[in-house]
Amino acid sequence: MSFAHLHLHTEYSLLDGACRIEKLMKSIKEKGMNTVAITDHGVMYGVVNFYNTAKKYNIKPIIGCEVYVAARTRFDKVHEFDATSSHLVLLCKNEIGYKNLCKIVSDSFVEGFYYRPRIDHELLEKYHEGLVALSACLQGELCRYIKNGMYEKALETAKWYKSIFNDDYYIEVQDHNLPEQKRVNIELIKIANELNIKIVATNDAHYVEKTDATMQKYLLLVGQNKNVDSTDALTFETDEFYVKTEEEMLSLFPAEYINNTTEVANKCNFEFNFNELKLPAFKLENNISHYDYIKNKCLIGLKSKIENPSDEYYSRLNYELDVIKKMGFVDYFLIVADFVNFAKDNDIPVGPGRGSGAASLSAYALGITDIDPIKYNLLFERFLNPERVSMPDFDIDFCYIRRPEVIKYVIDKYGADHVAQIITFGTLAAKAAVKDIGRAMAIPYSVVDSVSKLIPNDIHQTIDNALSQSEKLKELYNSDSKIRELLDLAKEVEGMPRHASTHAAGVVITDNPVEEYVPLALNDDSAVTQFTMTELEQIGLLKMDFLGLRNLTVIDDTVKMIKAFEPEFDINKIDINDQNVYKMLSKGLSIGVFQFESAGMRKTMTQLKPSNLEDLIALLSLYRPGPVKSIPKYIENKHNPNKITYVSPLLEPILNVTYGCIVYQEQVMQIFRTLANYTLGKADIIRRAMAKKKHDVLAKERVNFVNGCIDNNIDESNANKLFDEISSFSSYAFNKAHAAAYSLVSYRTAYLKCHYPSQYMAALITSVLDRANKVQEYFEECKRLSIKILPPDINRSSFDFIEDNGN
Repeated sequence: MSFAHLHLHTEYSLLDGACRIEKLMKSIKEKGMNTVAITDHGVMYGVVNFYNTAKKYNIKPIIGCEVYVAARTRFDKVHEFDATSSHLVLLCKNEIGYKNLCKIVSDSFVEGFYYRPRIDHELLEKYHEGLVALSACLQGELCRYIKNGMYEKALETAKWYKSIFNDDYYIEVQDHNLPEQKRVNIELIKIANELNIKIVATNDAHYVEKTDATMQKYLLLVGQNKNVDSTDALTFETDEFYVKTEEEMLSLFPAEYINNTTEVANKCNFEFNFNELKLPAFKLENNISHYDYIKNKCLIGLKSKIENPSDEYYSRLNYELDVIKKMGFVDYFLIVADFVNFAKDNDIPVGPGRGSGAASLSAYALGITDIDPIKYNLLFERFLNPERVSMPDFDIDFCYIRRPEVIKYVIDKYGADHVAQIITFGTLAAKAAVKDIGRAMAIPYSVVDSVSKLIPNDIHQTIDNALSQSEKLKELYNSDSKIRELLDLAKEVEGMPRHASTHAAGVVITDNPVEEYVPLALNDDSAVTQFTMTELEQIGLLKMDFLGLRNLTVIDDTVKMIKAFEPEFDINKIDINDQNVYKMLSKGLSIGVFQFESAGMRKTMTQLKPSNLEDLIALLSLYRPGPVKSIPKYIENKHNPNKITYVSPLLEPILNVTYGCIVYQEQVMQIFRTLANYTLGKADIIRRAMAKKKHDVLAKERVNFVNGCIDNNIDESNANKLFDEISSFSSYAFNKAHAAAYSLVSYRTAYLKCHYPSQYMAALITSVLDRANKVQEYFEECKRLSIKILPPDINRSSFDFIEDNGN
């Protein structure tokens, strides 16, 4: 005998469930159970996280949902009983059941949303295959009819469910020490016996341990925006809604009902397939193979970008295309190239690249990026590693105003049912948790606010860390029992998802309709996936970031003004080595220059005195917490080349561009390849292990690295010293591909400011009209440049300019 919890609400029943998934799995294991189901209210937000964590603990996960069933039809805006719908638990038996549950849950949002996502009997009749149905809690259809004295209606409803689900329909009985529940159970058992329907015993688990009941009460109050003094606040009437042991369940119900949970668990065997890509096909009008098509496009594109490409370019291109083909990403590259070139063809500004994708020569040839990866020594394996199967990830920057046009193009091309935006979750961060719980506890706002302000503003701050950092907060915690209770409760809920919203940039494109793979929800009337970006990647879906970058719009607006008197101007053809631009930057005159306008960055540039794009790339990579300590060495070596030393001559061609300093992830990979005979693919795997401080991997690789260095005439002592240096810096080393692409954007803004300051500053101020502090800062810069800016009037939506000479 082994009891399985089949009715359970995780933290993804937003503010109505407190079973934190990691804590839940530990508890299930400790309590001797080996199976557990997830049945969050109306959503499947947490199923991938739930599944992965269960597998980690060697627990069988059952994927399900407690859906809301409309009284008549999901299209109705009224209900027979009240403004809420009845509950029903659905569990996936297999892949068909998973797809059907995704469809049911998606339609509950897209078609049935009224107060909450709702389904109806019509949907269940259509999509019941592969699902087990449980009659649910006191809010289930049968229970609600029984509570309202409608036994015959309950009996009729149970008959209907049995006709649809046959032996996969079970009647649920629960006992949370509620008198009403005990009365209803008598009638439920009567119906089950009359219709020969099996009974399962469940516990409506909303929190993991019995002691979590208080935390759950306050979480509910937060969700209702009420406090403990509210007369209409809804909370649980008992503290029995926790993850009970088998022994506790046997003390409440006959063994038969407990055994039936195992029967249900044995029926439910859905497994996610994380090894199958589900990429959409790029449609071609002729019968040419997709590989031949992309190869031809790349060869044409390469010749258009580089005059007389050397053998190195052709060799690299053929290598990349071979890897792309073997890994199954030909269509992926074609899809990205298609919508990027749509944007360019329609004069929608597109960034020169972002992230590791800028390291691909194929992407450069296809027009996806504008950075020559060979010129800047960018490594394709940093983007797509043939020795580590993972999804490539092109993040594309667009003009933030016209970005929606590109998304619309993709929707029109692939179909609205094949494209969706992606969900993201706001969480109860430390300060938010204190404020929300304080409000629910009815503590005066002034008190809660003063406590919240004692928590430092660090992005990943926790209450425990704040208590160790703030003496005043610690003193309050130890001296005031109410504050202690507040902080203890806030600690229990911090990090929980609080609300769902739409990711600012993420879009998923699928071969079949999206809802066949992932359930959809509605956010602001737009369909979004119920899984996050990383989870979509795990299940093999194509995810891309369509990012809006304000500076692209600024550049474009500036160029339009320039073309009014200089029609042939082309921002893509400006001199990348213009020394007047570097002199301006060397004087720290970079207010308004993308990525380089902070006071600290301006000061550093006056010391560095950049003279080429490589200097900007390095500075962008180094000016971050951690690597910033390497900036003095970089500056010293730049101005005093005689001080540069290498433990081996083999290092010079790798590190000469950064004056002997290790700055980039790509340099780490090159050192492993050149000095220790690693492949670039293997080098990238070790680089990742270093960044994540995987000590067991590093201990093994030290031996391999040192032996490889010895084979290349580097003594053991220097090899160990170099390995230590790489290890210590790898967690800080930056992706050069990203830095190179963004430095190009930075240079373009600097070039425009240097040579066309009036037009540039007018466009820049127009872009920040919603940020008064930036407007003021840029007006001050205009004064320094002797530029007069005309504010917009009723006939003009952007700033214009006049120079002192009246032009």
